[in-house]
Amino acid sequence: MPVTTSAPQQTENASPGEPQGFFKGVVKEGIELVVVTLFLLVLIRWGIAEARYIPSSSMEPTLQINDRLIVEKISGHLGKKIERGDILVFYPPPLEMGGKDLNNDLLHLAGRYTGLPFFPNEPAFIKRVIGLPGDMIRIQAGQGVYVNGQLLDESAYIKEIPNYNLNVMGDIRGRNMELQMIQAEPDPRKQNNPIIVPAGKLFMMGDNRNNSEDGHVWGFLDQKRVIGRAFLLIWRKLDPPRYPASLQAQE
Repeated sequence: MPVTTSAPQQTENASPGEPQGFFKGVVKEGIELVVVTLFLLVLIRWGIAEARYIPSSSMEPTLQINDRLIVEKISGHLGKKIERGDILVFYPPPLEMGGKDLNNDLLHLAGRYTGLPFFPNEPAFIKRVIGLPGDMIRIQAGQGVYVNGQLLDESAYIKEIPNYNLNVMGDIRGRNMELQMIQAEPDPRKQNNPIIVPAGKLFMMGDNRNNSEDGHVWGFLDQKRVIGRAFLLIWRKLDPPRYPASLQAQE
């Protein structure tokens, strides 16, 4: 009886040694690497710390423009209470964002939790905690900040004493991003009320008191908007001293 041989059947999937199988393996490993990297990035940024830079002079002399620092978040997750004097990074109140709150669409959430530059990232402020819930705040031009009737000794960190008064709720006002005059307390019945920090809120001020968009402009900060505590200054550019032009080296 004749014996016939049959050609080996071709499998639908290429073997790992073939180009198609190699390509699929590379793609699979690439996707796994991206997923793991994003997971670790979100875990670190949400739960541990993130890096920030200082874009303005509002915290001078403590922090300079273009300083880089680490914002730690572990203490907040562990329930450590915010204390007066803490320097916090936070999302500004809607009053300071033209009346708009944080966007919660997928792209903005990706930017918020990864910090990657190709996603939209919302602005963040950095200020010092001056008033805690229940504190009464008053600012006297040429004197300083009073908390519960006591003048704070802030000589160790502020650039200069405030040149404005803040006595009642009606004094808290500024301009929003659309350049419209705004008041933190629009209810006319409360304009003459003392400035008392509500529960769950904070009163924040920049160390550069006369050049800071802070609580004296937009009022109180909801503690839910806090990102973390300024923890470690990691980089500061040192500029060379400036001398008169007559002393510059001649080429």
